Amino acid sequence: MAETARRGRGGGGAARRAERSAVSFETAKFIERNIPNYEVLTEEALELIEYNAETVLEEIGVNFPDNPLALQRWRDAGADVTGERVRIPRGLARKLCATAPSEYVQHARNPERNVVIGGRNLVLAPVYGPPFVRDAAGGRRYATMADFNKFVKLGYMSKWLHHSGGTVCEPTDIPVNKRHLDMLHAHMTLSDKPFMGSVTEPSRAQDSVDMCKILFGEDFVQQNTVMTSLININSPMTFDDVMMGALDVYAQNNQACIVSPFIVGGAMAPVSVAGTLTQVLAEGLAGIAYSQLCRAGAPVIMGAFVTSIDMNSGAPTFGTPEAAHITYGVGQLARRLNLPYRSAGSFCGSKLPDAQAAYETANSLNMGLLSGVNFMLHACGWLEGGLVSSFEKFVMDADQLGILHHFAKGVQIDENAQAMDAIREVGPGGHFLGCAHTQGNFKSAFWKSDLLDYKPFETWQDEGARDTEALATRRVEKMLADYQQPAMDPAIREGLDAFVAQKKLAEPDSFM
Repeated sequence: MAETARRGRGGGGAARRAERSAVSFETAKFIERNIPNYEVLTEEALELIEYNAETVLEEIGVNFPDNPLALQRWRDAGADVTGERVRIPRGLARKLCATAPSEYVQHARNPERNVVIGGRNLVLAPVYGPPFVRDAAGGRRYATMADFNKFVKLGYMSKWLHHSGGTVCEPTDIPVNKRHLDMLHAHMTLSDKPFMGSVTEPSRAQDSVDMCKILFGEDFVQQNTVMTSLININSPMTFDDVMMGALDVYAQNNQACIVSPFIVGGAMAPVSVAGTLTQVLAEGLAGIAYSQLCRAGAPVIMGAFVTSIDMNSGAPTFGTPEAAHITYGVGQLARRLNLPYRSAGSFCGSKLPDAQAAYETANSLNMGLLSGVNFMLHACGWLEGGLVSSFEKFVMDADQLGILHHFAKGVQIDENAQAMDAIREVGPGGHFLGCAHTQGNFKSAFWKSDLLDYKPFETWQDEGARDTEALATRRVEKMLADYQQPAMDPAIREGLDAFVAQKKLAEPDSFM
């Protein structure tokens, strides 16, 4: 009935004709891995880390400050609560986590762009959270709502990106208490891919749910997941009331949350890999268990944002082997809990979309694919340790995501892939360029970049000797010029516009 209600709000023939005539830009289906996960931990190591994590929960505990409702829920569940400290008996958190689904569908307003999160799937979403943006023309500056809209359009136009994301940059020209309305409105109207909700205050999470009810229909939202939102843990082992309040809103409404420790090794967790894995698991168990106390069966993802630290400057470092070990290890731990996993991204510490950015990003993206990540936030656009959303790097990264899709297919061994007829046809000393097998497969045989330059030197020089950043600038301009807004039922658009306007009028602006 909910599906019928959703499809039945068509808004008349004009809307249907608009949908038929609109240009639809191709989006690749979410990745379904046909390759093994890379595992760094032995069975003995996994059991030891799991035992130590339970010891942390039982003996040391976690804090739920300024949250009497959460503390009471833990008491009722059988935890030992002293002040704001919650000590969880061995086995209780794991038992509570067992009610969370192993995978779920996040619905998009365009059903062709629904994603399945969990299992052997990988869903790619863009950068999240930076207050600054950068492009070749304007340099580094505070982000605006106009920048936000451009990123949403680029995400919609990017073939290998499955998800529109959330706070792709922080629009600082909009009041803090109202910008979530504009950001959600942009995701809902400028794209038809799945998106994330607001988590900066429980009432803003509720606004996100209410806007989704306008977009999808109230019954549909209550029976299906239409948002996946990020809930960070204040590592070490502190669950603040704002994030937990937003989690509560989403769980009560059947919407998914990523429960993610925020780890900078050496600052927010031990410097050792095994110690960090223990803390990440303890925090993940406690946060996911609490989501199930809010509503058993609520969809949730086990997250891990992990970086090491430069011991001289204190700055986070990316693409490092230690971060890789932790990311691979958490993937194994998440699979043993039968939970979807979030980690990795286009991480780098570089100030520019340069060689450092490329090296560190390539390490991080490949690590995410091989570690079994199911939801990869920050998959494109991340710069300067997450302080900057870069337009050029967004399209550079989004182009490279195609490699993950093709690598994940694995090695085909059907009759066509064996190519025995081609080997027989060419024989010793020949070449394969003109043989029937090559002619029949050349269009799809190799992944092809839509950005990088493979032309001869003379052609490259004649065209201006452009480096990768210059090529990316040109691609940003072309994608934005080609952008066409996906059709929307006028009645739904009017409802969203009215909701945003009413909410903005209801309280004064605040930039704090």
